[in-house]
Amino acid sequence: MRILMVGDVVGSGGRRTVKKLLPRLRHELGIDFVVLQGENLAGGFGITLETAYEMIEAGADVITSGNHVWDKRDIVRKLDDPAFPVLRPLNYPPSNAGRGASSDGQVAVVNLIGRVWVGEFDSPFAAIDDLLAGGWASDKPIVVDLHAEATSEKVAMGWHLDGRVAAVVGTHTHVATADCMILPGGTAYVTDLGMVGGMHSVIGMHVEEALERFLTGVGRRFRPVESGPMRFNSVLIETDDSTGMATAIERVDREIEL
Repeated sequence: MRILMVGDVVGSGGRRTVKKLLPRLRHELGIDFVVLQGENLAGGFGITLETAYEMIEAGADVITSGNHVWDKRDIVRKLDDPAFPVLRPLNYPPSNAGRGASSDGQVAVVNLIGRVWVGEFDSPFAAIDDLLAGGWASDKPIVVDLHAEATSEKVAMGWHLDGRVAAVVGTHTHVATADCMILPGGTAYVTDLGMVGGMHSVIGMHVEEALERFLTGVGRRFRPVESGPMRFNSVLIETDDSTGMATAIERVDREIEL
């Protein structure tokens, strides 16, 4: 199985970049399944039904999210639909709308959110342990998106799940890391996928607006960069059909001009 996991897609520029590159990559790289981090799809903050379907049409099989999943309210009513392939983090309170894991397709996907410098959530470690304890999705590869700020929390999750899932990837910082590896138990790992968004930006947002906040302590709502040079960050994970564990992981990074 060849699984592409795509970093945080930021705003309309990120969506246009995905639409230009993802269909081509699916063909060129023989990709079987695509997981896309979508919590910044709509104006950089949240997901709408329109932007979710836009990415599904472009080739995403499952869309994961994070702390901005509730920013656009029109998505919330749809999250409980089992046919709608958008996840919210598993370790939100269970009374919240939606689900944090999907085993509907060829690949099982789990969405977690970290607690260090992100927010007050249930333990992602306990949540994933509870999910896997009953043999959930044991017949297919399982990939985990941990949406977290602290690199140590992400690295710890990789070791915690080594040998139990095919891959653990980090998202949220929008900065791609160079530590792709296969852990001893057969789990592919990378600390952060990166993003799909403007290269001349501060993690996808206009430089001037981000600088204003750092220089003055007073900021305004950030706007995503929508044109110019764009980067597409992702990793390609290969799994063994007989074991469901990873055999390879490599970065797939591209640059285009919009």
